[in-house]
Amino acid sequence: MKPLTCEMCGSTNLIKKDGVFVCQSCGTQYSVEEAKKMMIEGTVEVKGTVKVDSSDELKNLYEIARKAKDSKNYENAAKYYDMILAKDPQSWEANFYVNYGKIMSCKNEEIEVSSISFQKSLSFVVQIIRERITSDEEQAKIICEIESKMWEAKMDVNKRAVELIKMNESIIGRNYYKAIGEFLKAYYSFGDCLVECFEKQYSEMAVAVWKSAISTDQSSLDNKTVKIGPVEKTDVVLRIKKYSDKIRIYQPNYQLEKTTQQSMEGCYIATAVYGSYDCPQVWTLRRYRDNTLASTWYGRCFIRTYYATSPTLVKWFGNTKFFQSIGKKLLDKKVKRLNEQGFENTSYADKKW
Repeated sequence: MKPLTCEMCGSTNLIKKDGVFVCQSCGTQYSVEEAKKMMIEGTVEVKGTVKVDSSDELKNLYEIARKAKDSKNYENAAKYYDMILAKDPQSWEANFYVNYGKIMSCKNEEIEVSSISFQKSLSFVVQIIRERITSDEEQAKIICEIESKMWEAKMDVNKRAVELIKMNESIIGRNYYKAIGEFLKAYYSFGDCLVECFEKQYSEMAVAVWKSAISTDQSSLDNKTVKIGPVEKTDVVLRIKKYSDKIRIYQPNYQLEKTTQQSMEGCYIATAVYGSYDCPQVWTLRRYRDNTLASTWYGRCFIRTYYATSPTLVKWFGNTKFFQSIGKKLLDKKVKRLNEQGFENTSYADKKW
């Protein structure tokens, strides 16, 4: 006789209870007759066309996966949704929750990779919803569900980062903030996918998603506990600018918070060299920019050219020793000359010009 094996999860740990065999791993039940058939030795020759009905099996898998998801057992949820994908690869639910479950259950060092996989899956998920869900009401319900779950994931990832920092795990915490950046790319991407697949139909949801992601990015710029590197900061600033411009397509009057706008208009290279937008050297340079350079047309042209090119320069070379060393020597000399000319190095609020 063959060992009695659960057809749902492959476990051999089945116990007879109340007249049926119950799988102790996934809870699937088998009648005595079904169990006997499963244990028959040898093979059975079948002629002609055979249609296998796996609808009950798939239904059972969905029940188990949803139960695991609702009880926040995300590791098991991901496992069972993965089994569903093998039988129903066009399921939006399985495609979304298999990656969602991995993010919510992954270890600290796996969060960045899980976030990237999650981002890559979103476009396919939204396409499935557009193609397979014909009811507008059902589409809207599913999209709201996905946005809600992504919000939960965003808050969970951020919470884990904060906890690591409180435990003085600053290096791990800093890496976690990098991982948050990867997850936020997925969050932004969801809004992109909605606009690409449905155009204006769900533009309000796309805008809400982009605003939520910008809010988290703004928090990372304002965070004083974790020092974000110049490359990461430049990525955040460029990302905020890109999506604030997208929001204005639908909401022309949308404005960023004042502190974030200042960070986006900041001295990229000087900030990368000195590690902060608010420090004596950068205050001096900002005074020179607003009170001298911005007073002439060619000075303003220089500033705009600087803002257009310096983010890319910082992105590629901001963390290199050569950039830091040479940049600091040049800026130190410039700052010294400006201080001698009367430009103060005290706290400074940027001017509008």
